[in-house]
Amino acid sequence: MVSHDDKVIATTKLRQAIGRRLVESKTTIPHFYVTREFKMDALMDMRKQVNAYLPDNEKVSVNDFILKGVALSLRQFPNLNATLKGTDIIQFGHVNVGVAVTVPGGLMTVVVKDTDQKSLRQISGEVKAMAGRARDGKVKPEDVDGSTFSTSNLGMYDVEEFIAIVNPPEAGILAISSAREIPVVEDGQIKAGWRMKATISVDHRVSDGAEAAQFMQALAGFLENPVRMLV
Repeated sequence: MVSHDDKVIATTKLRQAIGRRLVESKTTIPHFYVTREFKMDALMDMRKQVNAYLPDNEKVSVNDFILKGVALSLRQFPNLNATLKGTDIIQFGHVNVGVAVTVPGGLMTVVVKDTDQKSLRQISGEVKAMAGRARDGKVKPEDVDGSTFSTSNLGMYDVEEFIAIVNPPEAGILAISSAREIPVVEDGQIKAGWRMKATISVDHRVSDGAEAAQFMQALAGFLENPVRMLV
C-alpha cells in the first residue's frame, strides 16, 4: 500500500474572503428554499434555431436564456430584487443579475447590469467577456459591482439539484442545475423530454415561501414559453 504524506495548502485571499462572507450569510440570514422543475423542450429548440444564425463566438447558452428569464421575473417580484437595511426593505430600481464564475482558487460573481433590458446576444457577450477577464485575473471593478440578485449554474457538470447560499446583501440567489433529457409522462404517455431543476434561496426576513413559489411560476412562464423573452 502506497502511503501519502499530508499536504498543507495555504488558502488564498479570495478563498478567505469567500469564507468570511458565506459564514456571515449562513449565520445571519435565515435561509429558505423552493425548488421547481422546468420544462425546457421549447427553450432547447429555440436556442438551436437562434444559434443557427449566429457565428460560433456569439452563440447563446441555456444560461443566457435563464438570466433573461430571471431578470424579467424579478421585474414582477421586486421584493426579491431587494436588500434589508435595518428595518426597511429597499427594492432596487435596476435589475442587475450576478453570475457566479469559477476562477482559480474560488468563485467570483460578475454582474450583467440592467439584465431585463438587454437582448440575449448582449447578455451572452457581456457574460463571456466578464467571465474571461475574471478567469484571467483582469477583472474590472464594474464587472463585479452592483448585483441585486445572483445566480449559480452547475449545469455543465451534470448536476441534478443543489442549493446556493444567499450572497449578502442581496435577498435571493437561484441555483441552476442541468437541463437533462429524461423520460416524462404527458397525457398518459411516456416520452423523452427536456427538464431542468432550479432552487431559489431567499432571506426569510425579506420574503416568504409563497412569494418565492410565485416567482418560480413566473420564471417557468418565460423558460417554458421562451418567445416571450424575445418580444
